[in-house]
Amino acid sequence: MVSAVFHSPIEAAAAHAAPAVSTNKTAAPAVRAPAEPRFRAPIDLRAFWMRVLPPLAGFGLLVLVWELVAMKSTTGFPSPLATWQQALTVFSDPFYSKGPNDQGVGWNVLSSLQRVALGFGLAAAAGIPAGFAIGRFEFLSRMFNPLISLLRPVSPLAWLPIGLLVFKGANPAAIWTIFICSIWPMVINTAVGVQRVPSDYMNVAKVLNLSEWKIFTKILFPAVLPYMLTGVRLAVGTAWLVIVAAEMLTGGVGIGFWVWDEWNNLNVANIIIAIFVIGIVGLVLEFALIKLATAFTFEEVKS
Repeated sequence: MVSAVFHSPIEAAAAHAAPAVSTNKTAAPAVRAPAEPRFRAPIDLRAFWMRVLPPLAGFGLLVLVWELVAMKSTTGFPSPLATWQQALTVFSDPFYSKGPNDQGVGWNVLSSLQRVALGFGLAAAAGIPAGFAIGRFEFLSRMFNPLISLLRPVSPLAWLPIGLLVFKGANPAAIWTIFICSIWPMVINTAVGVQRVPSDYMNVAKVLNLSEWKIFTKILFPAVLPYMLTGVRLAVGTAWLVIVAAEMLTGGVGIGFWVWDEWNNLNVANIIIAIFVIGIVGLVLEFALIKLATAFTFEEVKS
């Protein structure tokens, strides 16, 4: 009996997998087994209902508690049905304008978003480069860390009177408040991302004698991008929370002012509608930024 010699594991596996060749010419040919019919995988109904039922149950519980509160209320708290009917009226013409203090909910939301965009844009323009510099240079880190630790816990609305005093206007003061509350998450997350860049990368940059611009574009920016986008997401969420409270105090056009104006008119149904509008807009902003962060975050593929 002659033993075969295999030059590689692949050849050996192929030889063992291959059917043995019979030298008997009278052997009957192999009969192929009938092919099994192909069936489509059934829909996983359990997974489908587990995704659908819990949110529906949560909303159902909310509506039930809301209805019970409306039934027990002696101050005319609106029921879910009454609020829904009022919402149909409000959204039938969301962009009407009857003067500076009487505008539809659509104009108020757009005005708030405009303030958030301006304040957040200024904060990003200042906070992201500052975060890179603080994380990159130890002297700047030791210099600014105490200031950040001191100012970051301050309530954003505490900065509103400073803005009114300095800028002499409600709209610039609201934008200033958005700026000061949005800058800290971006500075801190960007600086932490820079400090967590592996030291091997920086050692290679020193060996290659790369310039600061090359280090920033080729090493720091790709590594810090996930941290930076996390800071951006936190900053936008904080800005949207703060603008509502700031507009309640400053007045003008905005969703926060609309809530306060409806309270003065004792229109509680519109206040509830505004709460849902604020939540939906915040949810959309959060979802968009999560998608943006996912698009620029590359996970390591496991073998």
